[in-house]
Amino acid sequence: MSTRVTIERMGAGGDGIAATPSGIAYVPFTLPREVANVALEHNRATLMALLEPSPERIDPACRHFEECGGCALQHWQGEPYRQWKRSLVEDALKSRGLVFELEPLVPCAPHTRRRAVFAVRTSDHGAVLGFNRHLSHELIDIAECPVTVPEIVARLDDLRDLVAVVGGGMKPFRLTVTTTASGLDIMVSGCQAPDAAKRQALTALVLKKDFARLSFEGEIIVEPRKPIIHFGKVPVFLPPGGFLQATADAEAAMSALVTTHLGRAKKAIDLFCGSGTFALRMAEKSAVHAVEGDQAAVAALDRSVRHVQGLKPVTVERRDLFRRPFLTRELTHFSGLVFDPPRAGAEAQAIEIAKSAVPKVAAVSCNPVTLARDLSLLVKGGYRIDRVVPIDQFLWSSHVEAVALLSKR
Repeated sequence: MSTRVTIERMGAGGDGIAATPSGIAYVPFTLPREVANVALEHNRATLMALLEPSPERIDPACRHFEECGGCALQHWQGEPYRQWKRSLVEDALKSRGLVFELEPLVPCAPHTRRRAVFAVRTSDHGAVLGFNRHLSHELIDIAECPVTVPEIVARLDDLRDLVAVVGGGMKPFRLTVTTTASGLDIMVSGCQAPDAAKRQALTALVLKKDFARLSFEGEIIVEPRKPIIHFGKVPVFLPPGGFLQATADAEAAMSALVTTHLGRAKKAIDLFCGSGTFALRMAEKSAVHAVEGDQAAVAALDRSVRHVQGLKPVTVERRDLFRRPFLTRELTHFSGLVFDPPRAGAEAQAIEIAKSAVPKVAAVSCNPVTLARDLSLLVKGGYRIDRVVPIDQFLWSSHVEAVALLSKR
């Protein structure tokens, strides 16, 4: 049985929101003011028929849209889509009483995502590689992806050949593929580690396909070339599965904001530094202390600074900043600070920063809700928000990045 609904607004997850006799329903692949027949199941709805489409609706860029669960918003015109994505940051800040003029969204171009995490499995008809259907475990085999860089999309069949050798039966597993300056870096996860015979076969295939590296759950199987990512002027050997900003353009935009704001701070600190996304750029002007909890990332950063000239001193520390945040007294000697935590944010660390006298702070986040919480703590501690710049590096999804720049006198 279908129900006629009118989409009132877009939800934070990218679904249309409609009022029904039984309450609010979330309707994927719809737009504000559209009228549709939907099948209701609790507070979720499936679009059955679009009765009155929005004038903002456009043809999607990908043949797999609405089947593949990778994108949610390819059907929306660019300008209203960008306004909505900017509003995700604005609304989160307002919810914490942080009201000021948010800057325009830095847009994201198609074909720029440099890492893809594919769902894969083998079948009676060969290897299947793609993404799960929206809100489902059903795997959709793909032939294109307008979000991902051409260097990965052009190798989909080669990646399927790799999946066929890995095997694993019908059980799905994951293939994380990253494009680097050295070629494709591939990590397999979620399946059994290969035995000796399979390692030999995989090594031969990697050499034949000219991949840079293959690893299983972080263990390197074969590495014809070390995968290199450049952070500013510095080449870094990326560890298997190591954190990387989704697009090079977004990384460059965020780095420019951070380094310009911190300026020529005599000594700066980078918290949750990863393998040096910001730290290595900051070190062109400032001495930097880089802090990260992941051992592989710390090792990659430490190795990179040992073999490069022209940087200010960089020191590296492994530390779990959730359990042991940098205390206020430890921040005394720093004149610039950047922190870029995971989606959970950095509440405990923000409390310590708020009590400090570090004059310039940059906060980077992929979660507007936890960013707003952390910023509110800094403002209560006497910091002034100078700028907040939303950045779309997750095209056609509900995810958005933001950089907040703060000062304390």
